[in-house]
Amino acid sequence: MNQAEAFWEVGREPGRQVVSLGVAVTLTAVSIDVLLVGRLSIFFDLCFMVLCLGLAALVRRRDFYLVALLPPLLMTAVFAFVALVARGAVADPTDSVLQAIVSGVATHGVALFLGYALCLGWLGWRLHREGEADMATELSRELSRPA
Repeated sequence: MNQAEAFWEVGREPGRQVVSLGVAVTLTAVSIDVLLVGRLSIFFDLCFMVLCLGLAALVRRRDFYLVALLPPLLMTAVFAFVALVARGAVADPTDSVLQAIVSGVATHGVALFLGYALCLGWLGWRLHREGEADMATELSRELSRPA
């Protein structure tokens, strides 16, 4: 394996699969954290940041835009789900759903910022490393595959 084909440089997974993986891993981290602690803790924050970095490493180049938008949407959607199912895990149980979502995003805003920065930084680094020549190689590889 040469340096250009290291797993952290060249992701090959389609965007839809990466999004599905992101949702599944995030909900798994939420489930584990709520079962162990009863609320979302720093464990969720660390899992979310690592997940954002991993998703940016897995996605193929033509689906970068989808993953670049994913972290804030993923966190908001997961907190909306948690606010409907177990509101006490992200906010006061007497809060409204919207208030619980806002409270959850605000409480875990540092993890969102760092995860988003890691994701965008990794995607930018991959764009810089791969360059235009590698994009032509990847495009020719995608076009030559049988459907």
